[in-house]
Amino acid sequence: MKKFLIMLAAAALGTSAAAAAPKELQLSSPDGTVTVKLSHNGDKLHWALDIDSKAAVAPTPIALTLDDGTLWSGSPQQARITRSSVNSSFETPFYIKSRVQDNYNQLRLDFRNEGYALELRVYNDGAAYRFISRRNTPVTIRNEEAGMNFDGNPLCRVPYVRDCDGQDIVPFGSQFKTSFENLYTVAPLSELDPQKLAFLPLTAEIHGLQLLFTESDLQAYPAMYLHNPDGGNALHAVFPPYPRSVTDGGYNNLQGIVREYEDYIARVAPQTAMPWRTLLIARNDAELLANDMVMRLAEPSRIDDTSWIRAGKAAWEWWNDWGLTGVDFTAGVNNDTYKHYIDFAHRNNLEYLVIDDGWSKDHTDLLTGACDDLDLQALIDYAAQRNVGIILWAGYRPFERDTEEVCRRYSQMGVKGFKVDFMDRADQIIAEFLYSAAETAARYHLLLDYHGIYKPAGLQRTWPNVMNFEGVHGLEQMKWSPESVDQITYDVSMPFIRMAAGPVDYTQGAMLNDAPGLFNPRREEPSSQGTRCRQIAEYVLFHSPLSMMCDSPSLYDREAECTAFIAAVPTVWDETRPIEGKIGESAVVARRKDNVWYVGGLCGHDPKEFLIDLGFLGENAFEAELFTDGANAAKHGSDYKRTSLTLDNNKKLAIKTAPGGGFAIRLTPKESAK
Repeated sequence: MKKFLIMLAAAALGTSAAAAAPKELQLSSPDGTVTVKLSHNGDKLHWALDIDSKAAVAPTPIALTLDDGTLWSGSPQQARITRSSVNSSFETPFYIKSRVQDNYNQLRLDFRNEGYALELRVYNDGAAYRFISRRNTPVTIRNEEAGMNFDGNPLCRVPYVRDCDGQDIVPFGSQFKTSFENLYTVAPLSELDPQKLAFLPLTAEIHGLQLLFTESDLQAYPAMYLHNPDGGNALHAVFPPYPRSVTDGGYNNLQGIVREYEDYIARVAPQTAMPWRTLLIARNDAELLANDMVMRLAEPSRIDDTSWIRAGKAAWEWWNDWGLTGVDFTAGVNNDTYKHYIDFAHRNNLEYLVIDDGWSKDHTDLLTGACDDLDLQALIDYAAQRNVGIILWAGYRPFERDTEEVCRRYSQMGVKGFKVDFMDRADQIIAEFLYSAAETAARYHLLLDYHGIYKPAGLQRTWPNVMNFEGVHGLEQMKWSPESVDQITYDVSMPFIRMAAGPVDYTQGAMLNDAPGLFNPRREEPSSQGTRCRQIAEYVLFHSPLSMMCDSPSLYDREAECTAFIAAVPTVWDETRPIEGKIGESAVVARRKDNVWYVGGLCGHDPKEFLIDLGFLGENAFEAELFTDGANAAKHGSDYKRTSLTLDNNKKLAIKTAPGGGFAIRLTPKESAK
């Protein structure tokens, strides 16, 4: 990798340089369209953002308050100022593209006397800042002031915290226990509920722009929530305090329930960088489908040799409720059932089987081994002979308590990873666990899938053995949610918002599909809202390096055409191109692996006629395999049509989708098509 770093200006050390520093600093993007302004008003530093010469974010205070009352929010006149520019790139082997361009201008303010610094970066498609402790001793942070002020009243899309329980032992205390799963509330900023916290990412639409607020490189620090306390023009940050007392509780005693909190949010080590406060900018909605800000800002990989990390798809039993038919044994948590799933995975070249909740003898102690109905070692050996890896589900508390020994023991048995569930918090203890568990798992060459957790925030770059994150209102919700829960609109909103932060463990792949108006939730033989082709398209549109095939092998075997297409879709990509999209209405993306392109598209509740421009394919001819909604998909959601055709000079495809529909295309160069 060749890196170009140009130091543009650096103020000299000492009092004279500080006195000459301007009261307002400006930093623009490499293309000059985005400008951040830093100013000091009252006793605090403020940042503001102009895009295309229009004010997008009004001056917003940014500050850290330490436990002794010290305020980190100094005037630029008190700082040593350094400017620099970077234009480089880095490899991303488990992402939506194989290499990410990293081109930004940077401003750093070093407050020598106070022992901290502020870094600001501006890209053509976003901006970010972070505080850095320069002290050689630990620092206790009582609170952080962050958020966004606006001159206007932007339209926001926010996921509120829901399903709160517990005692309000601190302000918003009950909302700090959440699974980070909800639909989006769409409302003007002034109408957001002052009693509710929203978790990240969320968007604000102003001047025809989409601004997405999230964070990156979130390591030993609590995750941010936002709320509007008074119907005004601002979103204010809220952070969960540091837990003083945590006990087992919740589902099967697998969760950590906070009984008491400290009066601070974080205690950080010497010379620690805080998370990047990150703003993504999209001049049209589709740009959010391929924004790299979170990856750019994350710490580079700590795994030198990633050759052992294997992305791919997994057979999975929990969503379909071990739903086998036509077999001569009783399906459930037993070896016969799991051998059947392994055989299915082998036939379809799937890399993994995820064995979910129920496999262990004791939910609260993973070291007691498998339950009496399972010979786990025999299953692992059986799977290995068929080139299928086993991933085991684990509750947070038992995994956290014995991480080293659990990883050591099960890696020796041949297990390939763990799906860790029910963290359901975002305080500093949880943030530190995510990184420490990733490091331990990597030493034993184990993958991790974090379920019951907040959005990814850079960990996927730093520890790429963490293949997936939940933090999404995924297909599991269809097992119990009524049709009033609008998953169809969510599916064409989430890729622009939640997925901009990183991969999603959405667990698509339903083979029972209900057209709008016909959906009924059920835990056995569950179905999806929308059409069959919608489920197929989600394997292209949704980014999941470890991607589940959620339905039963019995149904997949019955639907051989769809199964073969789904099983062949890659889970990591060399190139991604947004084709079109509007949040809440439709999304279309093209992705390439080697020389084969895939295109996936979804519509909302309204049927849509897409005209897909594939001009980026160039002059070469391509063989196209299309899965589109069938003529009767508006009534029978499982109705689909498979078509094959050759694309020569004309690279435009007209495709009609049913309400809640979708389409998927595989494009293979004609000379290499079979």
